[in-house]
Amino acid sequence: MRKLSYADAICEAQIEEMARDESVFVIGEDVDIDGGVYKLTRGILERFGPKRLVGTPISEEVFCGMAVGAAMSGLRPIVEIMYIDFILMAMDPVVNQMAKIPFMSGGQFGMPVTIRAQAGVGSVEGAQHSQSFEAWFAHTPGVSVCMPATVYDAKGLLKSAIRAAGPVLVIENRMLFFEKEDVPEGEWLVPLGQAEVVREGRDVTVVALGMTRRKALAAAAMLEGEISVEVIDPRTLVPLDMGTLAASIRKTGRLLVVHEAPTRNGFGAEVVRRVVEECFDDLDSPPRVLGGADLPIPFSPGLEQACIPQVATIVEAIRSVYP
Repeated sequence: MRKLSYADAICEAQIEEMARDESVFVIGEDVDIDGGVYKLTRGILERFGPKRLVGTPISEEVFCGMAVGAAMSGLRPIVEIMYIDFILMAMDPVVNQMAKIPFMSGGQFGMPVTIRAQAGVGSVEGAQHSQSFEAWFAHTPGVSVCMPATVYDAKGLLKSAIRAAGPVLVIENRMLFFEKEDVPEGEWLVPLGQAEVVREGRDVTVVALGMTRRKALAAAAMLEGEISVEVIDPRTLVPLDMGTLAASIRKTGRLLVVHEAPTRNGFGAEVVRRVVEECFDDLDSPPRVLGGADLPIPFSPGLEQACIPQVATIVEAIRSVYP
């Protein structure tokens, strides 16, 4: 085992896949300037050169469109969107081209594009740099979505995304970039569509997306001896591992979904829909979603934290579904 940071795991995954497959290349703004703002492409330029690490101006629509053409010609682009907020400038190439060309061409063109985009609330960067868009893309047929919440998953999910046949959006949490964990030496993959039971419990199932995984674990520890909480990290939103979720619901009979995105129309609503449709008879109480506030993220640090679930509010929500 060795200590590795979340950011270094992302670098390592890209370097390994570029060494394994010459068709893999990275494109995005500033990725070739000292590894980018968060050093997520550090070492790639020196090893693979400017043809496989392509730095661009601030032009998300352009370089996402270039990635579409590159994928149609047989290459495997990794597109870095510096902040997920900026993907709004590239909605046409992502939603209308990447997601649909394999279907519209009858499978004549593949679209093996990986989009890496960092998100997360807590770095005090205001309403235009702190948004959560996972539900938007989970709603887009043809796009897979994953949200790695650990160093192990940051590497393993990214490698699986790069090898996938269709477009995959990998949402990285910038609040975790410099967190370190013990991980194995060498290579590993985390399959898309495989959830992780992070903590086993008997009374309540908590499905926690991204950064809320850590807070849910802390809440479960605080409730030890009062309520037995099972924590599940779905890892991948599309495809969603309903088998693991259903097995947990059959055991606990209660569900709480936690995410930083606003509760209204967030991905938690989709989890609840699936559980109600597929596991209704196993539920002992109404399922609940605890998400962010229904307003833009404030710039004030205190208000920013008040807008997203915290350990104390997760504890309160768990108690509300297990009276």
